[in-house]
Amino acid sequence: MSMSIWKRKGNKRKKSNLNIPHSQMEQYKDDEINGNLEDTVDFIQSLLGDNDDFIIRRLSIYGTHTAVLFYFSNLVNQEVINHEILKPLMEYPDHIDAQDLTQGKILQTLSEQVLYQGELTREAKLIDIVDALLAGESALVIDGAMEAFHIDTRYVEKRAISQPETEQVIIGPREGFIERLGTNIGLLRYRLPTADFCIKTLKVGRLTKSKVAICYLKGISNQALIDEVEKRLEKIDIDAVLDIGYLEQYIEDNHYTPFTQTLLTERPDSAVGNLIEGRVAILVDGSPFAMLVPAVFNQFYQATEDYSTRFVMGSFQRFIRMFALVFSLIVPGLYVSFISFNPELLPTDFAVAVAGGRSGVPYPAVVEVLILEVAMEILREATVRLPKQIGNALSIVGVLIVGDAAVQAGLSSPITVVVIAVTTIASFATPVYSAAFALRLLRFPLAILAGLFGLYGLMVGLIMVLNHMLSLKSFGVPYLSPTSPWNAQGMKDSVVRFPFWWMPKRPNMFQSKNKTREKVSKEAIKTRPNQPLNPLNKRKK
Repeated sequence: MSMSIWKRKGNKRKKSNLNIPHSQMEQYKDDEINGNLEDTVDFIQSLLGDNDDFIIRRLSIYGTHTAVLFYFSNLVNQEVINHEILKPLMEYPDHIDAQDLTQGKILQTLSEQVLYQGELTREAKLIDIVDALLAGESALVIDGAMEAFHIDTRYVEKRAISQPETEQVIIGPREGFIERLGTNIGLLRYRLPTADFCIKTLKVGRLTKSKVAICYLKGISNQALIDEVEKRLEKIDIDAVLDIGYLEQYIEDNHYTPFTQTLLTERPDSAVGNLIEGRVAILVDGSPFAMLVPAVFNQFYQATEDYSTRFVMGSFQRFIRMFALVFSLIVPGLYVSFISFNPELLPTDFAVAVAGGRSGVPYPAVVEVLILEVAMEILREATVRLPKQIGNALSIVGVLIVGDAAVQAGLSSPITVVVIAVTTIASFATPVYSAAFALRLLRFPLAILAGLFGLYGLMVGLIMVLNHMLSLKSFGVPYLSPTSPWNAQGMKDSVVRFPFWWMPKRPNMFQSKNKTREKVSKEAIKTRPNQPLNPLNKRKK
């Protein structure tokens, strides 16, 4: 089919030098509808006609205008097609004047008086019509019209909103994000019924054209941060974005670090809480996670449940998580250094017991620790990949039987098994999976340094890790904020969570214009503990 029949804007079309999979569509990006219905049908059929689920429905609008309706049967709601598009177009209504059905007014008449869908768009470019069809919309082309309608009739099966799997809480909401972007945005708007909540959308991925939503609170999120997020996303040029993790790898500041510089959450309440602090949330159609930026290290031992309970309980739980985080990182290295280089630092009775338990082990302590760490990682990975029922049984068998058999065979000492088991359990206390993975990864080099140089090597390794964390930034925000650089207001919500009325200001690290989140007078704070609980106790004078 000759392409000379299509209207073109500007000069002669330039050939694309990019050898990309969708070049067949790219070469027609400037072509528009010319008013000839059969030419439009031939063009769309040449691109999409090989699909068995692609429907070309011919019809006559009130017996005067020939039209064609295009859609993919597996992406649309057939009831909407039948009763809200075909039926109104084929049954002549009483309120339509025959004079309004002229060639020049047919589009306006249909959009204003006949088609009552909420999302109804007029489009002239052919390639945009094809993109709309691939996204699940329906396209209505009328003979003689220079524009076509594409109507939102999308319907894709989705799972019900359920409790988040990765962020369990005892006290708190039970709703979690799902794969449908519209539903996830609705969960956020349900909790933020304010005009300040804004969303910018763009498409990323040459083949998948995944819809990405940038969510923020106007006046609270820094505009420079919003612009930087949008700039980094627009620079991404890849074939497919199948999950939000694809975007994370492109927009993070440092690609060569085990520490994640974004925070992934499955909980709408957690996303809203971070938005209120001044962060920006990124959602991707097809992913049940929201990505929050900037991210700092102290977020990785905090949980949404800390704010749903009284501040004493929340602070205690947070301190326990922080202790477990440090414990899981340094205990294997400490054990290796004590056994191999500094046994005099251990109590005499304990050192004798450890030496007796390791008497039959044929290799050094560092090799023993590394073998058990690798075995534990294999067991953990196998447990995750297997079906749930089999995975639970495997974890029990692996811990009880394999561990006991290794001790009985002289491949490991009992104390080493206890140390690795306790370390593994402590790593589970970290609420954020990516942060726990970074600590698990760092245990290996720290254990090796402790095996080579003792406590000196362990301390050098910890200093190198700390120095590396000090050099990291997430969208310009220092990774160890508010500890370094020091910020007194931010420290009120770090290892210990202060009462809400002691934290009236937002963290300074996000440079929000609206810094006040709670207005509490000093008089109210002073009188709060002494306010009477039962007004009946007051006696009338």
